[in-house]
Amino acid sequence: MPHVLDQAIALTPVDANRFAGATHPAWANMVGPFGGITGAALLNAVLQHPARAGEPIALTVNFAGPIADGAFEIEALPLRSNRSTQHWNLLLRQGDQVCASGSAVFAQRRETWSAHEAQPPQGMPAAAALQRLSRHGAPAWTNCYDMRFAPGEEPFRFDGQEQPHSLSRLWIRDEPPRPLDFAALAAICDAFFPRIFIRRRKPAPIGTVTLTTFFHADAALLAAQGERHLLGTARALNFRHGYFDQSAEVWGDDGQLLASTHQMVYFRD
Repeated sequence: MPHVLDQAIALTPVDANRFAGATHPAWANMVGPFGGITGAALLNAVLQHPARAGEPIALTVNFAGPIADGAFEIEALPLRSNRSTQHWNLLLRQGDQVCASGSAVFAQRRETWSAHEAQPPQGMPAAAALQRLSRHGAPAWTNCYDMRFAPGEEPFRFDGQEQPHSLSRLWIRDEPPRPLDFAALAAICDAFFPRIFIRRRKPAPIGTVTLTTFFHADAALLAAQGERHLLGTARALNFRHGYFDQSAEVWGDDGQLLASTHQMVYFRD
């Protein structure tokens, strides 16, 4: 049987640019499916499109409204192909309603001078030395991941004692384990719990409005990661007037930066 992630992002071609899919109960969130799996499905429409060239370097998903359980349709429209980059417009519909829109940029990667300035989080114990997060009472999608948080940074400490930051560090991988690829990485980039939960240590109604992921790795680097845990870190920069941002980085266990992601989230106080 296919992995639960592959089941959730499976698409059937309808015509040249349209694909049929359906939500999967394993990825249910508080309202509709987990946003990361929606992003992975949109990306998968481009990945399996016959006109696709290159590998993804950027994916933006705008969540226009709730996605109901059941069937949906994705349109992946190639807008322009250049020598190095290819640009896509993405729409996810249920009936006559647009539930999500977005864009993707694919590129032909070439060998060049390379360097990175960002550094992975320091002082993080090995994944094997940490307890797997208990998901009791958490949304169904959290069962699809093995998450291991840094000591003292567990996400569901809802004691109402506000802390001065919203930083989280954790090891994460698919559960059951699955070799890493672009679709899996796209989903993981939305697996960081809302920063307002971490900062205020109490739940609040929230919803991601827009999410952008930048892929810094090529397919070979992702394949080399295999099924091992990834190291993630997330934080917010600002909470104001009902919205907050959330920035995150995802690293391989060898210290290679695989992706960075930024989103804007609505909250109600």
